[in-house]
Amino acid sequence: MTQPRPSTFSIVARDPDTNAVGVAVHSKFISVGSVVPFVSADAGAIATQSFANVAYGPEGLDLLREGQPAEAVVEQLTATDDEAESRQVGVVGQDGTVAAFTGGECFDYAGDLQGRTTRCRGTFS
Repeated sequence: MTQPRPSTFSIVARDPDTNAVGVAVHSKFISVGSVVPFVSADAGAIATQSFANVAYGPEGLDLLREGQPAEAVVEQLTATDDEAESRQVGVVGQDGTVAAFTGGECFDYAGDLQGRTTRCRGTFS
């Protein structure tokens, strides 16, 4: 029997009725709360994991504050990162835009799921 690999699961969401944004993360790894989630009521929410780049959080929130949609934020963050293929990021803007990225060097079962109700929901590992 194959043992499951330790994983991190995150959800990045926006409530369309209140425009509230948030991030939740669950992991076997200690202290991921200091690395994965980033949120600001005036911008949106971001989760970065799988060799997380903690700069994605503050830089992404600044881009959201400037009015960039989530897709543009993800593109800008990953375009300048030489190690982007080993990372994952999910973004939901306070405006309701959503985007996610899972690099090609992440585990085979890593990915994301985006939908209308929970604007951006990710299962990252």
